[in-house]
Amino acid sequence: MEARELLEKVKSGQVSIEEAESFFRKQPFEEMGYAKLDTHREIRSGFPEVVFCSGKPDEYLVNIFQKLLEKNGEVLGTRADRHQYELVREKLPQVSYDQVSRILKIEKPDKEQKGKIAVCTAGTADIPVAEEAAQTAEYFGSRVERIYDVGVSGLHRLLSRLDAIQEANCVVAVAGMEGALASVLGGLVSRPVIAVPTSVGYGASMHGLSALLTMINSCANGIAVVNIDNGYGAGYIATQINRLGCGF
Repeated sequence: MEARELLEKVKSGQVSIEEAESFFRKQPFEEMGYAKLDTHREIRSGFPEVVFCSGKPDEYLVNIFQKLLEKNGEVLGTRADRHQYELVREKLPQVSYDQVSRILKIEKPDKEQKGKIAVCTAGTADIPVAEEAAQTAEYFGSRVERIYDVGVSGLHRLLSRLDAIQEANCVVAVAGMEGALASVLGGLVSRPVIAVPTSVGYGASMHGLSALLTMINSCANGIAVVNIDNGYGAGYIATQINRLGCGF
């Protein structure tokens, strides 16, 4: 239960002052031995804790998912594989899994999405990282418009969607190879651009390092860069900007 929700219930008489006091006296994390779940993160930052699934032992992952669902009423996991999905689904059959973004989640029903974030990719091979960004932003309450395969090798494709991109409160530019898409977008929009280099490309792309260096050295203004393949980080920051842009 969120702090505001709890206070509203105190105000309406559904929860006693003593019960509310007990809630706020709890330590700001849940000790699990192998994990310390940050149960007060949403109170501090506006975003609940998210699970990075890759590499977690099976039992730990399932228990963490169950505990966060119990505390928050929903839970988001990134970088999950099919085995982890099947494992969590045995205990939590309502969980959903997207093979493209590798996102594992249980969401509250009828979640409202506000504002607008444009998530753009240079190529189709960049979509898995873009979907991680887009679905992260949607989970956190942002409306997302996907504009895929608009890289610089065919600039007319990007220009055909420019109106939709310019309407967004924030733009996420996802690109591998030489990573030029972020620079092009930075020169075309008045909103912040979050650049996401991907590990897509041939040998000299060095698993995304070339795109990362291009984006960091961009001559266009208003571009911030996240780590290689970090769609989650881009979706998070884009949501923070979108919240400021539309006041939620």
